This record gives sequence, structure tokens and C-alpha cells, in this order.
Amino acid sequence: MLDKTSKPSDQKSGIANASEPELCPMPDIAKLIGGKWKLIILQILIFQGTKRFNELRRLCDGVTQTMLTNQLRALEKDGLVERKVYAEVPPRVEYTATQKALDLEEMFEAMHNWWLSYS
Repeated sequence: MLDKTSKPSDQKSGIANASEPELCPMPDIAKLIGGKWKLIILQILIFQGTKRFNELRRLCDGVTQTMLTNQLRALEKDGLVERKVYAEVPPRVEYTATQKALDLEEMFEAMHNWWLSYS
């Protein structure tokens, strides 16, 4: 049994035992990418590239302006999205997936394949 000071590399399977919830990273992962809109935003930015706010809003069917703003701020705070403001009139703001987010590409592909196998 591993204690709290053990590193993830000490685990053989990489997945914590259900009796050891303190070792499982899932709650932290859920905080980073959990929720309907964060996954959709990340999927768009990872597979379609940099987008402006209104482009994202059109692509995220049903999201409100406030919700999109909040989700983008959270993703930026967590290092998954980069926000770039251009000094223009009117101001132009673009959002791009960071390398940390781009590393989730395989996860999205696995979810896609899972969906295809059960649909």
C-alpha cells in the first residue's frame, strides 16, 4: 500500500485502488476539464485551432455569453487556454489551446472511439 508521499510513478497500474481515494487524480482532473462547456471548448480549440470569442460562442450551441466567459477564464487560470488581446479598435481577443490542453488530444480520440463502439 502506498502512502500519501508516494509518487504516481510508484504505482504499477497508474490507477489508484478504490480504497485509496487520496491517490486518485480523478477529482483534480474533473475540476480542470469537468462540465459540459469546458470539454466542448477544449475540443474546438484542440481540433480546430485558435478562435475568437464570438466564433466559440457560435460553435458552442446553447452557451450563454456569461457561461462562456467564466469557462474560458477557468481554463486560462488552469493553464489549458491562452488568451491573446490585440491592441486594435475594436479589440480582438483570441483563444488558443496550450500544450497542456493539446496533450489531451488522445483522450478526446479515445472518447470518440468509445462513443462509436457503443452507438
